Formats: sequence, structure tokens, C-alpha cells
Amino acid sequence: MDLTAVQIARLTRLNRNTVNRLLAALRLRMAEACEREKPFRGAIEVDESYFGPRRVKGKAGRGAGNKTIVFGICKRHGRVYTEVVEDCSKHTLLAAIRGKVDVRSVIHSDGFKSYDGLVDMGYKKHLRVDHSKNEFSSRRIKGNHINGIEGFWGYAKTRLARFRGINRNTFLFHLKECEFRYNHRHTDLYKALLLLCRKHPLS
Repeated sequence: MDLTAVQIARLTRLNRNTVNRLLAALRLRMAEACEREKPFRGAIEVDESYFGPRRVKGKAGRGAGNKTIVFGICKRHGRVYTEVVEDCSKHTLLAAIRGKVDVRSVIHSDGFKSYDGLVDMGYKKHLRVDHSKNEFSSRRIKGNHINGIEGFWGYAKTRLARFRGINRNTFLFHLKECEFRYNHRHTDLYKALLLLCRKHPLS
């Protein structure tokens, strides 16, 4: 039902601290499950996004204003994978892709320069959409877009906004909960969580 800790405490008459501990343990199991997923293959979208407070006036550049940088991978009409990264450098983003995307895949990205070099890494099919020209779906190549991962960003930010600020130490686990929920959007989430906890108990 995606209730807050306060709502759960009221319904169950448990102490809020107890509820928070249980939720933290459950998010840890969800994060671990996401990390165990097999590499992505097929039509893949990659993108980076920024979570946190609004940009601070006078500070420019990617991730300005104390934002957390998140890199994401999305299989078309399938699951997503997210990773908190220190920066958006070429080395960082290409390493994340190499670790999670099968080399036979077709990768779709925007025109960000950090994605240069994918072909040299063995990804022979790398297609770009030029957002700098207000292009959100390539006019030249049918089906060339990154709407899937951008849709996930919108879902995750909307969901996390209701927490009105998340501690940096727990942000990853909240993000992974969004990932787990999104990847099980077409299944019974309750049953998926039960199965997960039977295989990997909370304590």
C-alpha cells in the first residue's frame, strides 16, 4: 500500500521506531535483490538524473546545489537498474554500463559526451537523441528515444518527494525501493515481498 512509517504505526499500534527498523530491513532486502539481477540485454536506455534540493542560486553545472547523482539503465518495456555515482565522468558512467549491460545490446542515450566511447568498448550499436535541439524522439531513426528511463525518473521523484527530504545515508535504500516497486509493477508486490523474505529473512 506504500504507507508512511507514521501511517503504519497508527494502523498496527507499533512503536514508530520499530516500524522504521522493519522498513529499513525490508528496503535492504529489496536493494540486495536488485543487485542480484542479471545483466540487461536488448534495447537499452541509459541516462543520469539528479535528486535532492532545488539548485542553489549562483551554482551552475551538473549536480549543482548539493544534489545526489543517480545513473539509470532501462530495458525497453522491462526493468530498470539504478546506481548512485560520485560524478558524471566518462570513466564512471561507462564502467557502470559495462557492469550491467550485455555487449550485444542496442544502447540509446542522449548526446552527453560521457557516453562517447561505447562503440570502442564493444557496444557496436549506440544511438543518440539530441535533447539540445529539443529532440525527444529521433526524427531520423524510428524508436530512438530514452522515454522509458525518463519515465522512471518521474515516477521515482514523485514518490520520494512525499518524504520531504531523505537523509543521504538512507537515500540509496529508498531509491532501490522505487526500483524494486517499478520492476514488479506488473506482478503482485505483496507476494514478491513474501517470497523475498522467505528466501532472505529480515533477521
